[in-house]
Amino acid sequence: MTDWKRKGEEFWREQLTPEQYAVCREKGTERPFTGKYNDEHRAGTYRCVACGAELFDSRTKYDSGSGWPSFYAPADEDNVDEHRDTSLGMIRTEVTCHQCGSHLGHVFEDGPAPTGLRYCINSVSLAFEPEEDGQ
Repeated sequence: MTDWKRKGEEFWREQLTPEQYAVCREKGTERPFTGKYNDEHRAGTYRCVACGAELFDSRTKYDSGSGWPSFYAPADEDNVDEHRDTSLGMIRTEVTCHQCGSHLGHVFEDGPAPTGLRYCINSVSLAFEPEEDGQ
């Protein structure tokens, strides 16, 4: 099994596009309403663009109006980590990939039932795997 967290920044610069690197490795944020998955409505799985870990299922995706793909729960809670983020003069909860440590976005407590959570995730940190027909 690959130890993704031990990969150096040179490895990540070679594997990711400049935009992916800025978001995933430098904790950047894509502009709202510009991400390719904000308006994605097909059934499928959202994976970490850096390491391929399963992060979110389309069944938990909803339109939050925020401009970023939003989910009310991760596919597996063990696959995402949460960290206190005090950048930008506010207190938020950052969401990262457990497997490789890539920055994904933030989670807020203003989402829909059943969790009341809004995982606000950058499209650029995700890779979408659509379900095959008939599934």
